[in-house]
Amino acid sequence: MEKKFKRTTVTSALPYANGPVHIGHLAGVYVPADIYVRYLRLKDEEVLFVGGSDEHGVPVTQRARKEGITPQDVVDRYHNIIKESFKEFGISFDVYSRTTSEEHHKFASDFFRKLYDEGKLVEQSTMQFYDEKTGKFLTDRDVVGECPYCHKQAYGNQCEEGCGRALEPTELINPRSKETGETPVLRETKNWYLPLNEYQQWLKEWILEGHKEWRPNVYGQCKSWLDMDLQPRAMTRDLDWGIPVPVEGANGKVLYVWFDAPIGYISNTKELCDNEPERWGSWEKWWQDEDTRLLHFIGKDNIVFHCIIFPTMMKAHGGYVMPDNVPSNEFLNLEDDKISTSRNWAVWLHEYLVDFPGKQDVLRYVLTANAPETKDNNFTWRDFQARNNNELVAVYGNFVNRALVLTHKYFDGKVPACGELTDYDKATIAEFMDVKAEVEKLLDTFKFREAQKEAMNLARIGNKYLADTEPWKLAKTDMERVGTILNLSLQLAANLAIAFEPFLPFSSEKLRGMLGMETFEWNQLGSTDLLAADHQLGKAELLFEKIEDSAIDAQMQRLEDIKKANEAANYKAEPVKPLVSFEDWEKLDIRVGTVLECERVPKMKKLLKFKIADGLADRTIVSGIAEHYAPEELVGKQVLFIANFAPRQFKNGLVSEGMILSAENFDGSLAVTSLLREVKPGSQVV
Repeated sequence: MEKKFKRTTVTSALPYANGPVHIGHLAGVYVPADIYVRYLRLKDEEVLFVGGSDEHGVPVTQRARKEGITPQDVVDRYHNIIKESFKEFGISFDVYSRTTSEEHHKFASDFFRKLYDEGKLVEQSTMQFYDEKTGKFLTDRDVVGECPYCHKQAYGNQCEEGCGRALEPTELINPRSKETGETPVLRETKNWYLPLNEYQQWLKEWILEGHKEWRPNVYGQCKSWLDMDLQPRAMTRDLDWGIPVPVEGANGKVLYVWFDAPIGYISNTKELCDNEPERWGSWEKWWQDEDTRLLHFIGKDNIVFHCIIFPTMMKAHGGYVMPDNVPSNEFLNLEDDKISTSRNWAVWLHEYLVDFPGKQDVLRYVLTANAPETKDNNFTWRDFQARNNNELVAVYGNFVNRALVLTHKYFDGKVPACGELTDYDKATIAEFMDVKAEVEKLLDTFKFREAQKEAMNLARIGNKYLADTEPWKLAKTDMERVGTILNLSLQLAANLAIAFEPFLPFSSEKLRGMLGMETFEWNQLGSTDLLAADHQLGKAELLFEKIEDSAIDAQMQRLEDIKKANEAANYKAEPVKPLVSFEDWEKLDIRVGTVLECERVPKMKKLLKFKIADGLADRTIVSGIAEHYAPEELVGKQVLFIANFAPRQFKNGLVSEGMILSAENFDGSLAVTSLLREVKPGSQVV
């Protein structure tokens, strides 16, 4: 029998405070978590939503080195940017704090010290890469090299740009320090480890036997780990940025960021409860009471930490409830390419708000519609535009606008009385009452994409109802019937304001304002008595606006510019060909020619036909550069050509008497070689 909980603690993965957040973060973690929390609040359930910035770890130090500032400078900047972005998009945290707070440092230190004092950690010495130039041990992400599997550049812990495999630094081919480029050496170092192997049987029983309802991607990844022999995992690191290890003889060592960060959920809760004890009670209630349900919303790259390592930490410590579910999403791609912060291939939330002010709900809607719940999914700007124009504007917004405008037109903006219902009215009411149960069932099982789709069905029902009943035609003969139709339409619009509150909080608030709804609760969904007869409506406004092609074209151009910049930055010239003798070079007769005529070759889209003055007699040269130049661009120009190639005949009878020299750019474009100043046709290159 499923356990009934008194309250729910919801956490969302702590984003690294080494850069802003993008749509992948929003789609994978924060919008789903916010939808669920808002749903529970609508049901008047006791719930706590915990977030915060992860401010320790290697990505922060790498950003600081790159910019020549301190790690604290980095996290101060991005913590505020991230926190503001979440606020702007309606991610309704009850607390959003940070792991550099004094509260967190003390809590995490005490947590570690308890494990240490009770002998729950093991001390081990290992060989680790060391950069002799800086005099520092290197973390996994401070080591880069060639992936041994796909041979692309990889970090010491993972091949992110290639095959995605988890790696050990010593597996890399030609490893080097990311900071200095030096080849590191292996040195012995001591750290403290969490013996995961001692908890393997408990983990198997708890997850594999006790939580078969978890999403397949979560359950499957956990099973793959638990089918192998778990090994002790280091809980400390040789770093100078982080929480110092609270043990004698641990100078120069800090708590591993994946030990420190999840404890931030608990310390942030304690910070909130200490500040508002009357409202929230004690932090222990939210983390140690068996009547509390714990949920972690994360991306798939965090599954092992939230399902195996963090639960083991809490089990070893004692007294904590275990996560009841871990609704993890897969990854969201951008225009069929993996989102990458290092390549700037992303849609950053703070930039989106500049380009699309007031359209937070549009992005929330599109990201939920494309949520990567069971597999990686894709965001495209054309789909973003289509979903806004064809669904939010044409379906949801259109229905609401028609219902309100018609009421203002025929009843001075007051809700008309509902008269006798027809069979069609009753069937329509039954249909939208059924939607409530379906949306609820889907939300309870974390199927947010399908739940939003069901909520949109309410608007589709409304549009069909108005189209079928045509109250604007009946207004000439039967105003009582018009009143009934508009009453039901307005009740349905009020239902939409409730149904979409978890998904689209800004537009739901706007709709409630237009309808004059002062209260709203989940249990009212499906009701036909949300708005009383003669209730005064507010002014009818558009809920959503059409997005024009020009706005999308600008975003596509931005991505194209980023792609070209990345290609240019990553471009490396081809290796020099094998050496040739001077005698071989002298065999080539390279000359200057003036282009007299240039035209396209019919039915040969790549070819241009040139008439070249070469100082002796005019010659014809055919060159495959038609995709890179218009013929008129080249007439009158001086070009270099090889004069002593044997003539080449094409299938269409054309004969080419030489080869024009071009340079191939990194992106495959061709540039015809030319001269800095004019010379006589036929001049030789020496």
